[in-house]
Amino acid sequence: MEQNNYKGWLYLLPAIAFLGVFMVYPLVDVFVYSFEEGYNSASQTFFGTGLYNYAYVLHDPYFLQAVKNTLILVAITVPVSTGLALLISVGLSSIQKLKDLFQTVYFLPYVTNTLAVGLVFMILFKKTPYTDGLVNLIIGLFGGKSIDFIDGPYWAKMFVLCFYTVWVVMPFKILILTSALASVNQDYYNAARVDGTSKLRIFGRITLPMISPMIFYLVITGFIGAFKAYSDAVAIFGTNLNAAEMNTIVGYVYDMLYGDSGGYPSYASAAAIILFAIVLTITCINLMISKRSVHY
Repeated sequence: MEQNNYKGWLYLLPAIAFLGVFMVYPLVDVFVYSFEEGYNSASQTFFGTGLYNYAYVLHDPYFLQAVKNTLILVAITVPVSTGLALLISVGLSSIQKLKDLFQTVYFLPYVTNTLAVGLVFMILFKKTPYTDGLVNLIIGLFGGKSIDFIDGPYWAKMFVLCFYTVWVVMPFKILILTSALASVNQDYYNAARVDGTSKLRIFGRITLPMISPMIFYLVITGFIGAFKAYSDAVAIFGTNLNAAEMNTIVGYVYDMLYGDSGGYPSYASAAAIILFAIVLTITCINLMISKRSVHY
């Protein structure tokens, strides 16, 4: 038994070494940087330690705007994308003809470059001197007023960002949920039909409990992915996200390191640790909820 344990740890050693070098060490390093005030990456020097970096970041209006944008993005895109993916997956599972074709069509956005998709969205929504954009043309057909979705009101820009995010993440969720639905034992459905159970009750009492682990997995990964959003906003609004009021927490960290206001690794580290704490807290809350809601 002890020899098998030794072999097991030996097999895990490359993975443990990889995680230690590329995950644990950088996390510890960032945590240390976040307390070093005025850290200079060139000279590897700093003039003090304390909580000043955290105080600066938490009072920075750009960071507060980034937190607001990120929280709105998470609160809207995660439930909407998961719910739509579930509805589409149920629809795909109930059809036979052209099922493979529809699955391929729904999965195409996932294998497409996100920046390319973002460029298409910008063209669809952006107003130019020559055209108001396809979306505004459709709105005009129904008697609505033209809206500047890219350079206009805050809510319009947030709508485009949420719409784009849902569009990008939904194909993966459809793939996972379609596979989960296909793995449900058909004997449960047959027994329910013999008893005359309605389709809605079958869905609520059989389908949802049986695929709840996959739904929980998608919710957790959806929260983490939405909190790490950055390329989505850049693809639509460009690199100057602070001017567009569309920056995210990850975008703020990047700006502090490499942007126009960059060169402040201490501030970037403090913001990264705050993001880590937020994601960890929400993940722990979801894990606590899953103990009562998820059926393994």
